[in-house]
Amino acid sequence: MACLYRTRSEAQRACQGGKVEVNGQSSKPHRQVKIGDQLRLSRPYGRKQTLTVAGLADKHVPRAEARLLYQDTTPPISEEEKELRRLERIYRAGIQRTHAPDKRERRAIRKLKGR
Repeated sequence: MACLYRTRSEAQRACQGGKVEVNGQSSKPHRQVKIGDQLRLSRPYGRKQTLTVAGLADKHVPRAEARLLYQDTTPPISEEEKELRRLERIYRAGIQRTHAPDKRERRAIRKLKGR
């Protein structure tokens, strides 16, 4: 996965955890992709990233060149979602992780995430 994950082991864990789909089907780490394949990556906090494979490399290439191997077709996020993410970042930064959340705090977290 050309610079979509920081390390190969991180990409492998994402595939094994069902976070990577190729053409609508869950992918395994050894799956071969071809030009034109649609990738859908599940990112942290419920974000989804959609990509189209534009090229393949047979050897390691620098990050700038690797970004040319795919096209990011993820739709832009709405203003409402931007604000929700900003509030979530502020909320997470303000929480001191001194204890596990109790029932009331878990409900507040779920409500903030929109679940």
